[in-house]
Amino acid sequence: MNTLPSTRQPLPPSLPRSPNTAHLRLHGSESPADGGTKKTRRGLCLSSSTTLLAFSAAIATSAPPFPASAAKGKKGKGGYYDEKRLLEQNRKIQEANNAPEDFPNFIREGFEVKVVTTEDYVTSNSGLIYLDIEVGKGDTPKDGQQVTFHYTGYNESGRRIDSTYLQGTPAKIRLGNKALVPGFEEGLRDMRPGGKRRMIIPPELGPPVGPSTFFSSRQFEVFDVEVLDVKSCERRTIVGFYSDVVCN
Repeated sequence: MNTLPSTRQPLPPSLPRSPNTAHLRLHGSESPADGGTKKTRRGLCLSSSTTLLAFSAAIATSAPPFPASAAKGKKGKGGYYDEKRLLEQNRKIQEANNAPEDFPNFIREGFEVKVVTTEDYVTSNSGLIYLDIEVGKGDTPKDGQQVTFHYTGYNESGRRIDSTYLQGTPAKIRLGNKALVPGFEEGLRDMRPGGKRRMIIPPELGPPVGPSTFFSSRQFEVFDVEVLDVKSCERRTIVGFYSDVVCN
């Protein structure tokens, strides 16, 4: 991906261009108000010293989720709205944020959210939405194995949260140690080395919300992920009683 582009970012290799509106797909979802029992989730671990939550204060200070439209149009559950007009409004916001081309769109009507994508996206049983840009080769990672990957994360308005490409160093994480955002781990589990995928993570599969995690609202998150390598790991005794996990 280009570093801090002054214009809209180009598509990752092999990602199709935006089709006509007739070929868009709506993914219905619901983002309930906070309340009741909250599930505890950890942030996406990038390395032994940094996490996604550590630099995601941008979500709290950046553009808020797209508002529900009050324009004339078809009557829905929460009132009147014009989806076409709202889509165009959202696209302008995404352009201003230098969002990648073919970026998904989000239509909010109260707590209900419709995710608008091209028709080749897949929705899992959990609600994770994803598109395989390249499938990759080799075995999928298993619990305990180390996965090396690059990623770029965005909020709903297309503003970049962070990117390992810009940092110049890929992320490394051992799968299955509960250090990943649930939706991110699910999307990573069936990827193969060389694979590229766009994940749209719903709030219920995302990070926690609150002052301690910098997240001020329940939003969808979008990640472009490229898996570079998968290694098996084992614990070895180095000197005397000292041991460490070695992945190769």
